Amino acid sequence: MSDRSKRILIIEDEPSLVFTLKDTLEAESYDVTVVTDGAEAVETVKGIEPDLMILDLMLPNMSGYDICKQIRDLKYTFPIIMLTARDQEIDKVTGLNIGADDYITKPFGVKELLARIKARLRRANAYTKSGPVEILKLGDVKIDLNDAKVKKPNQEEEELSTREVEIIEFFLANANRPISRDDLLEKVWRYEYSTNTRTVDVHISKLRAKIEQNPDDPKFLVTLHGVGYMLRFN
Repeated sequence: MSDRSKRILIIEDEPSLVFTLKDTLEAESYDVTVVTDGAEAVETVKGIEPDLMILDLMLPNMSGYDICKQIRDLKYTFPIIMLTARDQEIDKVTGLNIGADDYITKPFGVKELLARIKARLRRANAYTKSGPVEILKLGDVKIDLNDAKVKKPNQEEEELSTREVEIIEFFLANANRPISRDDLLEKVWRYEYSTNTRTVDVHISKLRAKIEQNPDDPKFLVTLHGVGYMLRFN
């Protein structure tokens, strides 16, 4: 599918901005849907399965943060670009931590937004689809998240534990983004009793042995020293 047929969902309640965005994107031959009420956003996502979402933070009935979190909890991995009139660093960090891919502060130029949309769609096309991911391919390795199995070329299938599936799904929702050990403890282990960063490292090591062709020289589930880990798709 080319960028010209991509579905873009705009979640924004400012009429003049909605008009400008819709007109600009349709002129680029994108398929545009607009929602002005936060409460309708998640159901609309389920209905149209967009390729990218433009999401305002300040919305009636549900905040952009809550929408973003619900979408990522549902395992949708399409790119989300957040819009806000705020310019505080904490807002940006909060948005990115709950699953947004990019962040742009109002007022902004439409050319800048178009460039970011095209960049995000190019990246997304390399590693994901619009709906919840069930089959994940890392090079020649196929991971079936429904059946919790990994298949490498010329090898027997290996089973994934529930925890390993949860780890992969969390990385998938944060594709090509650094993830700290604390992030994994909070989102996957939920700070269960006796969990610590060593527990994370052990699980990552075991998971690498299953999904990497050469676990000692990983190409996909890589360590970022002093930061944590990243699951790379390109």
